[in-house]
Amino acid sequence: MRVVHVYKDIYPVKGGIENYVLAVCARLRKTAGIDAQNLATSPGRQTEQTTIEGVPTVKAARLGSAASTPLSLALAPLLRQMRPDIVHLHAPYPVGELAYLLATPRTPMVMTYHSDIVRQKTLLRVYAPALELVLRRARVIITTSPQYKATSPWLRRHSARCRIVPQGIDQRRFRHPDAATLTLAQTLRARYGPNLVHSHGVLRYYKGLRYLVDAVGLVPQARLLLTGTGPEEKALRAQVAAAGLEKRVHFAGAVTDADLPAYYHAVDLYVLPAVARSEAFSLSMVEAQTSGLPCISTEIGTGTSYVNVNGVTGLVVPPADAGALAHAIRRLLADGDVRRTMGRRAQARAADLFDIDAHTATIAAIYRDVTLAPGPP
Repeated sequence: MRVVHVYKDIYPVKGGIENYVLAVCARLRKTAGIDAQNLATSPGRQTEQTTIEGVPTVKAARLGSAASTPLSLALAPLLRQMRPDIVHLHAPYPVGELAYLLATPRTPMVMTYHSDIVRQKTLLRVYAPALELVLRRARVIITTSPQYKATSPWLRRHSARCRIVPQGIDQRRFRHPDAATLTLAQTLRARYGPNLVHSHGVLRYYKGLRYLVDAVGLVPQARLLLTGTGPEEKALRAQVAAAGLEKRVHFAGAVTDADLPAYYHAVDLYVLPAVARSEAFSLSMVEAQTSGLPCISTEIGTGTSYVNVNGVTGLVVPPADAGALAHAIRRLLADGDVRRTMGRRAQARAADLFDIDAHTATIAAIYRDVTLAPGPP
């Protein structure tokens, strides 16, 4: 069975969905015997064919970008040439969804609905009819949490075909760090100091990191470690300088996958201060939980409050509220027993719900069901 996964970018572009798509394809090939392949866009104007972590990958020539969306006229012809038995769309990516409708509309299609289109309101008004059409064509719509299914106006209309399948990660390297990881964690701890708060990922507007910087300014004993790069970095650095927080807020930049577990094991707690529904799940928070950390997150009506359960695995506070974040940080830093108890619960919950092998087995079962069931007229 050949399944082609379609999304806008893939490695070396780093991001939650990009990393997830590659990991799932690699696992499907290794453990389920499924010929999973990737179709994405190239950074340049030439189509590339390559193999990434054992996954055959086609990168379609890119014309340019509009509203954070890579544009490619080659995507539809390439999808047709790949001759999939199933197309697996990862939404939102309007160009990929249109490519499916143009190239392979009779091929069974599964969609993972990661997020609503949030910021690009004009794009959504233009694209809405096509999105409704592609949702109707989906045999199964995978949503990653009960919260997102319940709160998305698009998913509510198609709830009968929605399946809740929480995302997963390979937990071994976070749960059982090797000696080199623990040594690096000790080095980081010595460099950045105690009472260390961590947030990881692409530095985008919807992460709400400006409120986290303000919150750390309200908690004199706290230090903040940010890992990752992105479009908000310049503004965040300026904010830190203006507040005189250079000695307590640290930008570690891009971190390799091999080194990332050490950062989680060097800190005291993890914070995801998201302010928009674009933050739909947060695999970085799953990584932190698997490492035994309690989390602080915000209530934005998405899967972040499925990953992090208020009062159980951490604390959930209102979005865009530096005072509430500061109160939660102060509470967890001050009480080691509560912090460790929540960290143990977080690790146990991650083991039960967010394992990549269990996730991949469910996806493979959905594919088998799709090939047997009749499609839409």
